[in-house]
Amino acid sequence: MSAEREIMLKASLSSGRFQTFLGMELLAHNAEQGSVEIKLPWRDDFERGPGTGQWHGGAIAALIDIAGDFALIALLGRGVPTIDLRIDYLRPAIRTDLIATARTLRSGKSIGSVDIEVRDKNGKVVAVGRGSYSTLEPKSGSMI
Repeated sequence: MSAEREIMLKASLSSGRFQTFLGMELLAHNAEQGSVEIKLPWRDDFERGPGTGQWHGGAIAALIDIAGDFALIALLGRGVPTIDLRIDYLRPAIRTDLIATARTLRSGKSIGSVDIEVRDKNGKVVAVGRGSYSTLEPKSGSMI
């Protein structure tokens, strides 16, 4: 199942236009635990302000949300919409690739909770987040 789930996760990550624009890469996953590790490479497009070299918080927020979503996708085998997202920015990330590690805390009948940690290339934590996602089974014809 793990190899099949990896193929599905990579296909899903590379099929979304926003994820493709961002250039995200699945580094690791554990379907049984509902966890993923996703890399977001640095690009000047993500710079907060001209000449700062600092990541814009919006790009970091997108990484956190998508990593949380994919942790539950790894566990459930299907997409889930975001209900709530909380982010704490702990330090600036400057001209560095970022790696998000997302771990499912709970996957209930209607809501799943995921903790996400974002580190720079030196392993320093730059942001943490917690996401809540709808785990309801999609109705026939529904997009979720």
